[in-house]
Amino acid sequence: MPITVVVGGQYGGEGKGKTVAHLCRNRGFDVAVRCGGPNSGHTITLNGRQVVLRQVPAGVVNPRTKLLLAAGCLLDQDVLFKEIELFSLNPNRLKIDRNAVIIKKDYAQKEKEAQLDNEIGSTCTGTGFAVSKRALRKKDVKLAKDTPSLKPYLTEVSKEIMSCHISGKRIVVEGTQGFGLSVYHSPYYPYATSRDTTASGFLSEAGISPLAVSDIIMVLRTFPIRVGGKSGPLPQEITWKVIQFESRYPYEPKEFTTVTKKLRRVARFDVEIVKTAAVANMPTQIALMGVDYLDYKNKGVTSFDQLTAKTKEFVFWLEREIEAPMTLIGSGPTDSELVDRLEECEYEQKRDGERVT
Repeated sequence: MPITVVVGGQYGGEGKGKTVAHLCRNRGFDVAVRCGGPNSGHTITLNGRQVVLRQVPAGVVNPRTKLLLAAGCLLDQDVLFKEIELFSLNPNRLKIDRNAVIIKKDYAQKEKEAQLDNEIGSTCTGTGFAVSKRALRKKDVKLAKDTPSLKPYLTEVSKEIMSCHISGKRIVVEGTQGFGLSVYHSPYYPYATSRDTTASGFLSEAGISPLAVSDIIMVLRTFPIRVGGKSGPLPQEITWKVIQFESRYPYEPKEFTTVTKKLRRVARFDVEIVKTAAVANMPTQIALMGVDYLDYKNKGVTSFDQLTAKTKEFVFWLEREIEAPMTLIGSGPTDSELVDRLEECEYEQKRDGERVT
């Protein structure tokens, strides 16, 4: 069974966690692979409440989904074991690549001493410092295989993925952050993260051949966001008050970053960064989140027909610009506030077939 990759097309916070959670919960994906580190939080809805994941894949929402942490992952053991405990994960379900790097206790402090939070808006979780240490290949770098407490969870994720692939399992690779933050491809370097954030970058972290991939879902927001403070340029920046006024939201829909809890900056949709991201990622599908910010009448809808005419026009325009179908449309922050156009098409085809017979 071919592999699906989920990527962000802007500056992170697009809704990749929600997308992966939906694939695993509603489309029966068997394996979820997480890349990146704890500097990026993915939000899911579980038992009616929002939960932020910083290490474990969003596929945790489905008890039948196997969870893998790629070789390119950076691991904060405190965060990791809190999530293991929260979801009662055992080594049969969660596996960690033996070559994933451990973020040592002093790495975050090293980043703060380097003023990375003030200079480029870094979350200072030690992730970037861990990446740099790995690149320098110093002997004091600690890998997962050097950590006794992780021994029961260790595996070779690349082999694990290909074994599942050959046996027909449905696999999703959960990318982190967004294209505009790529250390290689961001137009705003050095205001970037410490890693590549394209589909090819995530495949490299997981050890997967591009030939095994069938779908790349690029997730977008109607209004892109960036971390607050000195995190870099954000074209056409506006305020949350503007969104409230234009969408007729009953309250100011402020958002805060999942890791540092800072107020997010927000801007109007910038098609140029999105088209650049599409060139790098070649998405086969688009997921668009936040249509409730376009018009509050869209809040919570689960059918495409329920969207406002103006929102439908935006969807069709964006499909033409990117030359890919929009299959998922988020109408609110929770996982259930989602339009799945593939499910709607399958339902219509089934109903039409019943009519014919």
